Amino acid sequence: MMILEAILLTVITASTPLVIAALGELVTERSGVLNLGVEGMMIIGAVCAFAAAHTTGSPFLGILAGIVSGAAFSLLFGFLTLTLVANQVATGLALTILGLGVSGMLGESFVGVPGIKLQPITIPLLSDIPFLGPLLFKQDLIFYLSILLVIGVNWFLFASRAGLKLRAIGDNHASAHTLGIHVIRTRYLAVMFGGACAGLAGAQLSLVYTPQWVENMSAGRGWIALALVVFASWRPWRVLAGGYLFGAVTIGQLHAQAFGIGLPSQFLSALPYVATIVVLIIISHNRRTTLINTPASLGKPFVPDR
Repeated sequence: MMILEAILLTVITASTPLVIAALGELVTERSGVLNLGVEGMMIIGAVCAFAAAHTTGSPFLGILAGIVSGAAFSLLFGFLTLTLVANQVATGLALTILGLGVSGMLGESFVGVPGIKLQPITIPLLSDIPFLGPLLFKQDLIFYLSILLVIGVNWFLFASRAGLKLRAIGDNHASAHTLGIHVIRTRYLAVMFGGACAGLAGAQLSLVYTPQWVENMSAGRGWIALALVVFASWRPWRVLAGGYLFGAVTIGQLHAQAFGIGLPSQFLSALPYVATIVVLIIISHNRRTTLINTPASLGKPFVPDR
């Protein structure tokens, strides 16, 4: 039981950034915008969170810095694609490359510097419950924020008027504009929310998962988050389940290497990405469900009447 508990704790830690980043991208795509720059925003959030926490001595200010930097970086994407109507795919890819480069430059002086770890929050009495206590009631703040985000995003999309407008824009931005809905403004807010979530996910990496700064420490998690949105069919609760599935695969390959399983370490390290490809192949066979749930105007620019 102790070994199982330790494994599950690491799975939760590895899954949390995937869930948060995927939730942000889900809201962005529900508005009809495809942002492939999640990886870039995540790594910018990681370096800014680490720098702020190390400079101020407060991991909470580090979290705030990660959120703000991710949202600010997403504004660049929004300006290029929503205001200048640049190609969303090309801009997202460029944003990722830019984020990796800028983060390496900003974090150069922090390489090898001891980090400040975000300590878990111990809930009295509940944390003493055998097995479940440490798993659910002795976690860090970002874990609890991820659960609240799943609940909040689900309520926003399917039980609020603003969420209905967002989904209407994603389904048909021209009709939504005709009805008086501010398409560009709503998409800007959705893109900023996605950037803030990616920044928060990056903060989790440098303050919780590995409390230090390592160049390119996001290690492709932004791309997994993008695949996770498709895997979840743009549903928040499925993002939560899928995030923990991908997190389990990531941790599973680490334990497989530790137990000396007779497979090349490079193959085991590639397992999370192999799983991502397999999931996308399976989804492609279920085209009917995917087409029903996919926002119809995803990736299509909107130019309002002048």
